[in-house]
Amino acid sequence: MLPAYNEEAAIGSLLHRIGEAMREAALPYQVILVDDGSQDATVAIVKECARRMPIVLEQHLHNLGLGPTVRDGLTAATQLAEDQDIVVTMDADDTHTPGLIAEMVQMISEGHDVVIASRYQHGARTVGVPLLRALLSRSASIVFRILFPIPGVRDFTSGYRAYRAQVIKGAFARYGQRFLDQQGFQCMVDILLKLRPMNLSFGEVPMILRYDRKGGESKMKVFRTALATLRLMLRIRFGGSTDK
Repeated sequence: MLPAYNEEAAIGSLLHRIGEAMREAALPYQVILVDDGSQDATVAIVKECARRMPIVLEQHLHNLGLGPTVRDGLTAATQLAEDQDIVVTMDADDTHTPGLIAEMVQMISEGHDVVIASRYQHGARTVGVPLLRALLSRSASIVFRILFPIPGVRDFTSGYRAYRAQVIKGAFARYGQRFLDQQGFQCMVDILLKLRPMNLSFGEVPMILRYDRKGGESKMKVFRTALATLRLMLRIRFGGSTDK
């Protein structure tokens, strides 16, 4: 599942590499791409790629933000997936390496419910990430591990994850639309915090984050995202559990 917004510089390359990785791993797959009101050639490129690989394209007429886009993508995935299927989420800017999918799928097959491609496991690397963003991400990891520890989780903000489809269906059944009610990038933290009380097995694989492959400027407003994440943390910490 790919949430995309103005990714014409990267989306073609990413879809090609996903197709190659799936063929090499001999894994059946389907891409669900939710375009969040792109104003460039993203949709045209995706439609051209759909002639050669299985892609379901959903479109927002206007830009709604990452949270609603992830929500709509995961909703579509739960409608298409069987309980035993695996839902993988990735950024659409070609910074995530599709070759990790096979390892993440294997970990799900071995008993994990959620697997995160992590920047904080031994063997992980980040290439080309701005220093401020790297420091804020690492600080967030430390804070969340202290305040909201989840066994097996070090990277709370990575958007590259694999979920057992049954887990996502269960989360929607438990929370309804509140499962994804954050507007921006902090939605990825919120997902984990809402899965936290569901008695799941979490794991991580080390990721090489290739920020140098990113086409165009980041969509993330670093300080705005940091403040929104801090508000989320304080609301949960002092306002009660997410499971209400």
